[in-house]
Amino acid sequence: MSATERMPSYGGQALIEGVLMRGANVVAAAMRAPDGKIFVQQERLSGIYQSSIRKIPFLRGLIILWDSLVLGTKFLTASANVQTGEDEKIEGLPLYATLAVSFSIAIIFFAIIPAVLAQVFEQHIFQNVLVGNLVEGIIRLIIVICYIWLIGKMPDIQRVFAYHGAEHKTINAYESRAELKPEVVKNFSLEHPRCGTSFILTLVFVSIIVFAFIGSQTIIMRLVTRVILLPVIVGFAYEYIRFAASHLDNPIIRTMIKPNLLLQRLTTREPSIDMLEVAIQAFNTMKTEEEQIQQGRIAV
Repeated sequence: MSATERMPSYGGQALIEGVLMRGANVVAAAMRAPDGKIFVQQERLSGIYQSSIRKIPFLRGLIILWDSLVLGTKFLTASANVQTGEDEKIEGLPLYATLAVSFSIAIIFFAIIPAVLAQVFEQHIFQNVLVGNLVEGIIRLIIVICYIWLIGKMPDIQRVFAYHGAEHKTINAYESRAELKPEVVKNFSLEHPRCGTSFILTLVFVSIIVFAFIGSQTIIMRLVTRVILLPVIVGFAYEYIRFAASHLDNPIIRTMIKPNLLLQRLTTREPSIDMLEVAIQAFNTMKTEEEQIQQGRIAV
């Protein structure tokens, strides 16, 4: 690969005792089983990933939603099943019930509570729509940060965050054209500008700007507009993250993304060598399949 050739923008996600790596056509996950062996699972991406949406600015951010809600959840469940074994596999009704409860709690804490509190501030204290939206964004951000900080105290989540760090280090090493060996990859940064944690923070700030253009609302309409306009906010946030990641040589951009990188300190931990081995195997599996597709060895 020449120095001027544009490198692919690979992404990833931490799993339970594992790492997910995603390319344009393939996703691969490597997970450390309780017996110490690394279990690898891969599949071809289809549907929304291969549609024209991925080339349309602002609409392509919807793929991020799909990543989080469907693909990410699918492989997170798979990684949990690797740890529990065949006899205690999470599937069927228990899985859907768990997901339903999790999404309900997320909606209550990250959508309903901030909206209700902001409505009270807007109508009874400040009586200003812009201030109300600002308060809502601040409350949502505080809840997100506190939630991440609290769960980060749990030993199991600390390991997930360490695998998150392994994912970042591996992608940073690849983008620096370094050799993908654990002893080399460990020296790279825990932070990455395209991280999902950065995306969450950007979502909060973009939501403040978007909702500022909406006038005074009832609490019901406030909640409805937050749901309806979510794709719009995701689209703008994704384009900002994409633009920033492509212009890191600009000192203004580097300054603007510092809050995003700081927040990543809550969601990453220094990984061990065996964690880096898992991340590297996931990445190499995905990259090998991507290269074979590009070379025409595998039909898309």
